[in-house]
Amino acid sequence: MSETLKKIRNDFNAALSMDPAATSKLEVALTYSGFHALLMYRLGHWLWKRRIPFLPRALSQFARFLTGIEIHPGATIASGLFIDHGMGVVIGETTEIGNNVTLFQGVTLGGTGKQRGKRHPTIGRHVVVGAGAKVLGPITIGDYVKIGANSVVLQDVPDHSTVVGIPGRIVRIKDERVADEALMDHIHIPDPIADRFIELQLQIDGLRKELDKMREGRQ
Repeated sequence: MSETLKKIRNDFNAALSMDPAATSKLEVALTYSGFHALLMYRLGHWLWKRRIPFLPRALSQFARFLTGIEIHPGATIASGLFIDHGMGVVIGETTEIGNNVTLFQGVTLGGTGKQRGKRHPTIGRHVVVGAGAKVLGPITIGDYVKIGANSVVLQDVPDHSTVVGIPGRIVRIKDERVADEALMDHIHIPDPIADRFIELQLQIDGLRKELDKMREGRQ
């Protein structure tokens, strides 16, 4: 139980330090739904590991009712998780999350089918997952990865990468940059799909101009 209490303290400190809107410890303790959901998850997970039936799942569903955040008690979550806003966050049973991870609202760490065993993602340390992003299946997300808002990630992602799009594409690895970005700048993260559409549109415009010239020449 002492290890569980230590993780709760680290979760609390993460919310206090990561959210610029946090003005006091009392505010975080009484009003932060992400911290409340984690608090009930920590208790439920402690009971889950001791094979106590029913109560862990009941706690997770109660937390979902109160906070809009569903964390399966079987998930393995290290300390320092910060769930910002949190409404609609879902964390599956076999999910593993490393230290100091940030999840924004609407994030799903889920499975892709009905298979048994390991069916949810493993998230490394210091990972940031943007609002509405879906990370699905028994994949591994490396350390210091940034996943853009509304991305759908279905494959492994190496350390120090930035992922955007549907399906998720790696647009930056370590020192190889596509564009400058701040920590989870949802607006200015590059979108390779949009860039491709722009390229195709330019090609179409060029072909139209050539056709117009050919028609004028025949006249």
